[in-house]
Amino acid sequence: MRLVFFGTPQFAVPSLERLLAEPGFEVVAVVTQPDRRRGRGKAVDASPVKQAATNCPVLQPLRIKKDAATLTALNGLRADAFVVVAYGQLLSQRILDMPRWGCINGHGSLLPAYRGAAPIQWCIVNGETATGMTTMKMNLGMDTGDMLLRSHWPIGLLDTAEDVAAALSQQCADLLVETLHGLQAGTLTPMPQDEARATYAPLIQKQDFELDWSKPAIALHNQVRGFYPNGVTTFRDQPLKVMATAPLVDPYWAALPPELVALRDAVAAIAAAHKNPAPGTLVGWLKGHGPLVQTSEGLLLLRRVKPMGKQAQAGSDFVNGSRLQVGEVLGSLPADQSP
Repeated sequence: MRLVFFGTPQFAVPSLERLLAEPGFEVVAVVTQPDRRRGRGKAVDASPVKQAATNCPVLQPLRIKKDAATLTALNGLRADAFVVVAYGQLLSQRILDMPRWGCINGHGSLLPAYRGAAPIQWCIVNGETATGMTTMKMNLGMDTGDMLLRSHWPIGLLDTAEDVAAALSQQCADLLVETLHGLQAGTLTPMPQDEARATYAPLIQKQDFELDWSKPAIALHNQVRGFYPNGVTTFRDQPLKVMATAPLVDPYWAALPPELVALRDAVAAIAAAHKNPAPGTLVGWLKGHGPLVQTSEGLLLLRRVKPMGKQAQAGSDFVNGSRLQVGEVLGSLPADQSP
């Protein structure tokens, strides 16, 4: 089976590595985004997929739909399938029609839910308790092609987008192999998506990272872990990244670690000691865990933060190092300090 693999970020690497190792598969080329300048030093850096593409020709068109040399090369490879995982560019109908079995995409959601660029992040932000992978035959729409196989994955209350992505990247590799073998054997029946159930996961914008303390604790918690590690607020007029939290409110206690559940009475006592504090107010802290922030519904524990100009630190270290005072208020980010 002759394959061309399209992918760019770390999420796609397990799929490429699995295809390279699978008996009977031949990855005849890899297509990835051009090398980019990254970091403070602006050093030129190859994509994770390019770094994993050992002994494979690598194509890196800036705009694949208009790159004549790449289109000619792809057409000449006589591929059975193009396999696409988080490539980062849209494919034209000309490209979709090149391989014998079409272009097969691994998408990080249970389609038709969460079509689009950031399915894992928005799934968590919206409080979903399960997600999964879908393989599909690509068409010109945004993740609208007929589905081939799906697999499920549970989402824990403290799981971040990074945690779920790591799990789904492995699941994607397995599902793609199963899908390709099924196509080869003729045992798969493509399933049209139900358009009435379609939802979308748009590109993430900087303003999505900003925490609004007038929201409930669970909504803020989901935002922090969905956009990990970029959730941000202000503290003492400086940006403060909030990297890990826990909603200390019903009905989520049962899903929290035992060491936090054991402090439920202490949390109730702290909450009772304050009469209608404004959202964003520091009402106390749990020794060894971190500060407690009032929200519109319940208290949010800050388990890990990153003050401006400092390393990420545990919430308990933030309490001690910053000498927090009960009654201090976290706030929204001014426009000139957006992350």
